[in-house]
Amino acid sequence: MRTKASNPAMTPVNGVFALDDPAKGEGTLQRFGGSKSDLFNNTLIRQVLETVWVTSPTNERRDELIASNLAALHGINPRDEVEGMLGAQMVACHNAAMECYRRAMIPDQSFEGRKENLTQANKLTRSYTTLMDALGRHRGKGQQKVTVEHVHVHAGGQAIVGTVEGGGVANGNQRQPHAKRIEAVAHAPVAPLRSQDPERAPVCVAGDAERAVSHARGSVARRPER
Repeated sequence: MRTKASNPAMTPVNGVFALDDPAKGEGTLQRFGGSKSDLFNNTLIRQVLETVWVTSPTNERRDELIASNLAALHGINPRDEVEGMLGAQMVACHNAAMECYRRAMIPDQSFEGRKENLTQANKLTRSYTTLMDALGRHRGKGQQKVTVEHVHVHAGGQAIVGTVEGGGVANGNQRQPHAKRIEAVAHAPVAPLRSQDPERAPVCVAGDAERAVSHARGSVARRPER
């Protein structure tokens, strides 16, 4: 393929197409197709409009369908050719799905016909969701955001506060450079308990040391036996 400064000529010369470099195009329709080449953008728009099922022969209805599909492409706002093709497929898939739904609602048709239209519409809506996910992954370039909730830190453990980037399992010698670590408090200070006597002497909290336990039984007056 060779490039020329003039407009693209679609007639091959000696078996070679003479085309302009798409990267040097003005891209006046880039918002619709994502490319700097308006040849690509125009082709994509034409492909989308050819998927529209025009049920009304009036020019007003035709112009309305054209404007609405162009608005859909414009709203997707593709940033490159890949996003432009995905966006065009999404619009075409939506048009086909809505046509199947419309046909399923035609009165006095067989049960099998209505069922088939609804089945195809269901498949098309699933395809639409797949295309939408693919567009999102392409725009995100594979980046993933993980939200962790309900973190439980046990005694002697550590928790990471902040954003941790990267993947895999880090060994003991590797540390996250941008992460803030906080150590869990194994033994938090506890205020001493007060006894009920007037002096309000503090009562020691039970710990790991062994202590003598006072005898809890005292003399109890018994009833006289009859």
